[in-house]
Amino acid sequence: MTPAVPPTQPPSRRIAEDLRRQIESGELRSGDKLPSERALAERYGAARNTAREAVRLLAEQGLVTAKHGSGVFVREPQRLFRFGSDRYSMKNRETGLTPFRLEAQRQGKVARIDVVSIEREQPPRDVAERLQVPADEASVVHRENHYFADDEPVQIVSTFLRWDEAQGTRLMQPKTGKDGIYGRLEELGHVMTRVRDEISTRMPTPEEAAVLDLLPGVPVLEVLHTSLDREGVPFEVSRYVHRGDQTGLLYELPVE
Repeated sequence: MTPAVPPTQPPSRRIAEDLRRQIESGELRSGDKLPSERALAERYGAARNTAREAVRLLAEQGLVTAKHGSGVFVREPQRLFRFGSDRYSMKNRETGLTPFRLEAQRQGKVARIDVVSIEREQPPRDVAERLQVPADEASVVHRENHYFADDEPVQIVSTFLRWDEAQGTRLMQPKTGKDGIYGRLEELGHVMTRVRDEISTRMPTPEEAAVLDLLPGVPVLEVLHTSLDREGVPFEVSRYVHRGDQTGLLYELPVE
């Protein structure tokens, strides 16, 4: 028996909405296999291509995933990786773990960070403005890292540092030593005392979608981070590109 749903929507969306309701109510559970396109079409009195479109809509919402040769299955809800105001705290640094490794550990996942490239480059204009370096010359070092949890891609981090400070230091090496790049920057006199995070959502570039293995329609959460030292001088800018379906931000700040 087909449940009553509002008739104002296209048939494919009505089918998708009813299946989504079943997933959210627990009638269809994580790991359950959806009926075939033929069976869905018969159940809802629709054409097979309409049923196929309904399944595609569910996949775009991250609710189901197709396994080649096996069928379409309800996805297990993903616990969010949460980053925010404690990302740069000294208390966290005392653990000896980076913020990402600490968050992965809390979820029982194995973290992996791939250093993809370390290059001297001409900075993007928004980075040049925040780092206060020339945008028309190779004034920065760009470190790009890809982050994984249990081998699943989670985020892309592009860090930009002043070339005149980074050249000839461990900041140009994949392994920067204890406390990472912030430890080396502190040795250069830059102790982080203030941060500025600019947060936005957008659709991924084709390259980002490929690296993060994103389903169609899943956005990314972008955080453009600037570190400032005791003198108010910006010394590092990082662009964090997070999977929108697996990441949340949590900020707890004093009200001045």
